[in-house]
Amino acid sequence: MASTDYYDVLGVSRDASAEEIKKAFRTKARETHPDVSDGDNAEEEFKRINEAYEVLSDDQKRSNYDQYGTADPRQAGYGDMGDVFGGFEDIFSVFMGGMGGMGQQRVRLEGRDMRGQTVITLQEAATGVEKDVPLNRVGPCDTCNASGAAPGGSVKTCPECNGAGQRRTQRRTILGVMESVTPCERCSATGKIAEPPCPTCGGEGRTRVSETVRVSVPAGVSDGATLRVPGKGEAGVRGAQPGDLLLTVRIAPHEYLHREGDDLHAMAAINIAQAALGGTINVPGLFGDQAVEFSAGVQSGDTVRVRSSGMPRMRGGVGDLIVHLRVDVPKKLNKKQRELLRELGESLGTGKGGPTKLERLKDWLGA
Repeated sequence: MASTDYYDVLGVSRDASAEEIKKAFRTKARETHPDVSDGDNAEEEFKRINEAYEVLSDDQKRSNYDQYGTADPRQAGYGDMGDVFGGFEDIFSVFMGGMGGMGQQRVRLEGRDMRGQTVITLQEAATGVEKDVPLNRVGPCDTCNASGAAPGGSVKTCPECNGAGQRRTQRRTILGVMESVTPCERCSATGKIAEPPCPTCGGEGRTRVSETVRVSVPAGVSDGATLRVPGKGEAGVRGAQPGDLLLTVRIAPHEYLHREGDDLHAMAAINIAQAALGGTINVPGLFGDQAVEFSAGVQSGDTVRVRSSGMPRMRGGVGDLIVHLRVDVPKKLNKKQRELLRELGESLGTGKGGPTKLERLKDWLGA
């Protein structure tokens, strides 16, 4: 079906003024009105004239028509590639801006989450602790009580969007008429306007504040764990839902203890006599010295596990304390110590080297 040229229908040029278009319409309407015209197609022609005038008398509709060349862009025959690509650009903008509410732009009214960090000791991680965390955040405006309106003012429904927070517009594209939904700029998509706006926050209902938040850190928390503190992130616009504080917990290194999971590890040095005889030593623990027993004949690198003396588990139970023993061999001895060690060595006998060839052969033969 051939496209309709509205300028041809009215008999005017494409650069005709609004007055010329109006004059041409009146003339054509009188000529083709079904009551005065005897033509077989008078009624159809009269409809076409009215349709043409409806488009060309409206600045926005005429602009769209001039861009796409016909009242129905889907039937358009474009004169050059610029018209084609221009049409596609409009389509993309409609898709990005919204089609009937789908994929529309969204102004964030809720406050965003924010991140913070606190440092605790290993002892505090074991017992749990209440920490005061200083924050510099976007919080509710005290001047207007987060309403956005100046003292004595009020919050009213936005006249631009009638409280919807968004505006709908229709655009003619090469795929037809599409509806675009965009946030209302007048009210920042809230649907409300503050009159007059608060001088402190400019009508947003929030401003930057410095405050201290007390946070409960549970016993058994791990280094690097993140705690969520509801409502202590950024404030929302004019009382909208605030974000949360995501607090990362760091545990400071301990002087003697090293944590692995729920277990604690410690180093302990013993002398050769203790290693040979066994005994008890005091090892620094979380809350004072911990008595640790070890058996006779231990070697450097051996470990002693003390049950339930480690870190508490958040789901119940306690880890262990693992003591790593190191046997210290003295580098300097006095005369008496040398004599005693010499006597001990003689009583123990001279240490053997590896097995002889004969001994290895006997072992192999099972003799």
